[in-house]
Amino acid sequence: MKLVLLRHGESVWNEQNLFTGWTDVELSLKGQTEAKEAGRTLKENGFDFDVCYTSYLKRAIHTLNFALDMMDRTWLPVIKTWKLNERHYGALQGLNKEETANKYGEDQVKIWRRSYDVAPPLLDEADERNPRLQEQYRQEEKDLLPLGESLEDTIARVVPYYEEYIAKDMKAGKRVLIAAHGNSIRALVQYLEGLSKEEIMNVNIPTGIPLVYELDEQGRFISKEYLGDQKAIQEKMQAVAKQGSKQN
Repeated sequence: MKLVLLRHGESVWNEQNLFTGWTDVELSLKGQTEAKEAGRTLKENGFDFDVCYTSYLKRAIHTLNFALDMMDRTWLPVIKTWKLNERHYGALQGLNKEETANKYGEDQVKIWRRSYDVAPPLLDEADERNPRLQEQYRQEEKDLLPLGESLEDTIARVVPYYEEYIAKDMKAGKRVLIAAHGNSIRALVQYLEGLSKEEIMNVNIPTGIPLVYELDEQGRFISKEYLGDQKAIQEKMQAVAKQGSKQN
């Protein structure tokens, strides 16, 4: 079985080096180009799909739309779920990563961004950024919606959803494309590859590059491959790793 994961293209807040989380920002022009290129790459490599999954956030939704348009597959069914949203960065959302590193120190920012079980400062209940107050989540069970998350918290919502819905689709023979976010994809990477807490901290997901997993019939990891120019992909990974650094 093959599973394709696609992190959204660069967003306008990625471009400005801001903590984004659940803030619903649009793709940058570069991000739109990345999304289209991802679709072109998938088509050129012979990929086709039966069902797609994405988050409630438009940078992932629009990435998927651009990619499917390039593949002439805009008619494919798309399932949206907040369980595939980016990690919720709480009160850090909207702050510049470099400025936050200058204020609190790079080590603290690295802990907030990359630690496994440390959540950022949480939103206040009355904050307008609270998802329980936002239209996208009006049909959701309010008590489940976070005010901030660690990677561990993100994994705790992504993996059960994957097991209950996505893995079942794949075992039923459906070809699946997931367009999501850096940390929701990291959650899947850790699960699929059986990585430790320490190993997942060093995994960087580049924007707009299809990541193809080969799994056995039971959904167990066999191999993975990023599609595209490998040197450019490595450069993108390094750029992701440097976010939040004073030198970035």
